[in-house]
Amino acid sequence: MSTDRSTKKSFLYLWVLTAIFLGAMLGILSPQNAVKLKPVADTFVQLIKILVIPVIFCTVALGVSGAGGLKRAGKLGLKSIVYFEVVSTFALLIGLVVAHIFKPGLDFHASSGVDASVAQEYVQKAENSHWLVSLFTSGGMIPVLVVGLIVGLWMGPKWRAKIELASQKLFVAVDYLMKLAPLAAGSAMAFTLGKYGVSSILPLLSLMLCFYLTCVVFIFGVLGCIAHYSGFSLWKLLVYLKEELLTVLGTSSSESVLASLIEKLERAGCDRTTVGFVIPTGYSFNLDGTSIYITLAGLFIAQAMGVELSVAEQLSFLGVAILTSKGAAGVTGSGFVTLAATLAVFPAIPVAGLSIILGVDRFMSEARAITNMIGNAVAAVVMSQKSDAVFASTLGHNMK
Repeated sequence: MSTDRSTKKSFLYLWVLTAIFLGAMLGILSPQNAVKLKPVADTFVQLIKILVIPVIFCTVALGVSGAGGLKRAGKLGLKSIVYFEVVSTFALLIGLVVAHIFKPGLDFHASSGVDASVAQEYVQKAENSHWLVSLFTSGGMIPVLVVGLIVGLWMGPKWRAKIELASQKLFVAVDYLMKLAPLAAGSAMAFTLGKYGVSSILPLLSLMLCFYLTCVVFIFGVLGCIAHYSGFSLWKLLVYLKEELLTVLGTSSSESVLASLIEKLERAGCDRTTVGFVIPTGYSFNLDGTSIYITLAGLFIAQAMGVELSVAEQLSFLGVAILTSKGAAGVTGSGFVTLAATLAVFPAIPVAGLSIILGVDRFMSEARAITNMIGNAVAAVVMSQKSDAVFASTLGHNMK
């Protein structure tokens, strides 16, 4: 049964890869038709979001319930939050350092002629949806995590069995829905290239290259070192999760593979309780790609608008970003909204500058989402190994 499922996953990987290529070709050759495919990708992401909420609730509740009591759950939660804070802060710092050293926006000269109304739309959206501004009224993942935590600590064996059954059915539903991933990935790629075109990225190529290279360095440098220290191969993990990585690449949403990621990490030998807590929590508190993007794009806007920030101001911006980067959703465009929330809280960088990068934000969202997903996968493996010493060998065996 597992062999058949693995074979189906391999075919899914090939279909997603093919769909992304065909979507890119359609976006380049027939942009007017390509943009019409946006509803296909949006519908897929919305369906995933509908299923993700109960999946997170069930996963967290079962994870906490299976942790063996409040003490162990609290220990796991504390270790995870400390890990998230250290790694995501490091990601923010890397983005800040890269922007400070390479200054990708220095020659952009956009201090005038910026359409502030475009930026204001996203600032308003940030004020209405970001946790720091709205004080947890956005109805995102954080309330679901809290409710799942409370239910997990309270429920007995009878309710655990019911939630276990519901969780199994939800994962089956997600499995069926993921068969549409190639169609969604191809449609999203077609829309992106059809809407914005390859030519639209040329003026901001320096920012994009800096961001992509920074994400690569972070993944293979920082996360690679963490994986090596923890006794497993980052490369094997990436190969094992290739279907999820391609789906995220196509849809620009790490949330689209949340359920699949949990399932595959458990199958690889990760402790179920740990994965059930770390992955859903990490999707709100451990968004490394978004963290890199916030500081790098923020300083790029400042440089492009001719605003000189002192080292103290840059560190202040880092402090604000540490707060605003928490609680962002793993869906398309959330990084841009989080950046808007950061600039709204840090007035030294003109919010109007958001309009400069709006056209290429979609091209960077793929890298954000992939980095977010890899960061959370690594976190789950690290926490499993540290808390239960389960698996370097099991993980490696199942990834072959």
